[in-house]
Amino acid sequence: MQLPVIDPTQPFQPEFQPVVNDLITFLKGGLGTNLHSVYIYGSVARKTAQVGKSNLDVVVVTHRNFDDNKTTLLNTIKWRFQKSFSQVTQVSIKTAFVKDIVDLESIFTWGFMLKHCAVCVHGEDLSDCFGDFETSWEIAKHWNMDVEDWLAVYRNKIARSATPEQQVLAQVVIAKKLLRASYSLIMYRDRNWYENPIECGQQFLKYYPDKKIEVDRLGILLSGRVIPKRSVIGILDGFGEWLVKQYKKTEFRIG
Repeated sequence: MQLPVIDPTQPFQPEFQPVVNDLITFLKGGLGTNLHSVYIYGSVARKTAQVGKSNLDVVVVTHRNFDDNKTTLLNTIKWRFQKSFSQVTQVSIKTAFVKDIVDLESIFTWGFMLKHCAVCVHGEDLSDCFGDFETSWEIAKHWNMDVEDWLAVYRNKIARSATPEQQVLAQVVIAKKLLRASYSLIMYRDRNWYENPIECGQQFLKYYPDKKIEVDRLGILLSGRVIPKRSVIGILDGFGEWLVKQYKKTEFRIG
């Protein structure tokens, strides 16, 4: 089946529209003619964001590099939005060049993301370069074969977190990743696509009902509750390592 596309004509939630507007103005001023287009993805794009709980996830596409002021510009945006817009927890920015996005080798990464996970809010919409995608193992593995790297990074962040707030932020991110990666493992069989991590977990259980305890525990991590570090790391080590092995087995079988 063809995967759903986010309706670009549906307005953003009123609490988040000013945030998007300010972002575009700031990027236009900071990048000038180098700015090609801007995309919003994640819960704000899907119009399911929660005030004070959701990130603003952004893709900034430029014609050429801007290494001379990139760090300053992106850090200024993040600082400015943290101070001015309490409705978003943080601003996450990915950058890319036009030539890399339209490259054929990017079809399952940038192509899929812009076509089915994002909304263009400024400039020429590069998602028009791609047709609609269907569920496939190619999409799943391009987005989730890095789950082993994520586990290592966030296991370390949780172990080293100095405050409950730091721990919760890290455990929420990795719980989302694991729940979505769980569904992607069976997406090519289920023939569907889900963004909501809880939905991903529930659909995954149709194929792996014996993992209910693990999925329920990931849901607890996602809820933002402070859990003892040892327990969080136990979940990552147990279910996370199992998931990594399943991806490798499926890749070996399907190729």
